[in-house]
Amino acid sequence: MYSICLWLVGAYLKEMTASLRTTLVRISALLLLLFSSSSAFAFDVTVNGRLEQGGVVIGKAPAGSTVQFRKHNVPVAEDGRFILGLDRDAPAVAEIIIRSGKEIETRTIGISKRAWDQERIDELPQNLVTPDPKTAKQIAEDSELLRKARARLEKQAFYASGFIRPAAGPISAKFGNSRVLNGEPTAFHAGLDIGANEGTPARASADGVVVLTKPDMVLSGQTVMIDHGYGLKSTYIHLSKIGVTEGQQVKQGDVIGAAGATGRVTGAHLHFGLSWFDERLDPETILAAMPAAKR
Repeated sequence: MYSICLWLVGAYLKEMTASLRTTLVRISALLLLLFSSSSAFAFDVTVNGRLEQGGVVIGKAPAGSTVQFRKHNVPVAEDGRFILGLDRDAPAVAEIIIRSGKEIETRTIGISKRAWDQERIDELPQNLVTPDPKTAKQIAEDSELLRKARARLEKQAFYASGFIRPAAGPISAKFGNSRVLNGEPTAFHAGLDIGANEGTPARASADGVVVLTKPDMVLSGQTVMIDHGYGLKSTYIHLSKIGVTEGQQVKQGDVIGAAGATGRVTGAHLHFGLSWFDERLDPETILAAMPAAKR
């Protein structure tokens, strides 16, 4: 009888312990949910766009916020809008840190990995693949001009016009593909090649300000760069002529030059590049994520 009572008491205590454990777990989960919800929704932040390598992200934080993303102190408009660029080799996960007053919020975004093809291009002038010292110096000077233009910050959201393809014609080479030129591996293709005949009008993909015109770059030939605000810029290279000047404000669809075959090319086309500061972006993802606005 005594042993039976002990067994009953033990079973009761065991059941009570299990019940208590379950209750404590539920309370802990509830507290965690409450506290994490309080932290996660300290203020509203939206993140939209193409979350993939080469993609663009359009964000909205409270007015007056500051935003950090990877190595960038991200410029934020007065109304809280901001742009992020995901380069070709962006990692699978990245954090966006937003500060609004005394509150700090971290948003983690997943970035889809993409597969890149390889392109082989032959019959290029060898001096443009393995340049001599004089040509290499000119290429370095051209690269510095492009770098400075990309680093420029325009605090006007011209990009709100959305983006269009800058010329008619089939796509002859896509963004991101690794390249083998005259049998030698080189940097990836940092834009979209549109198979346009020489003289085909090249148009501004979005509203903006022309920040660079250069008629004699070694690799890119006649070149135009347009600033669309908050780090987002478009580049048009291998032009046969340039129809705009630096400092000129352009509207989406304005003719800024004509397709050509200047620089390191094997035939006439328009190379259309997009960047967010020094991050190269896939024009096709931006055309999908930021289509032209109705006027």
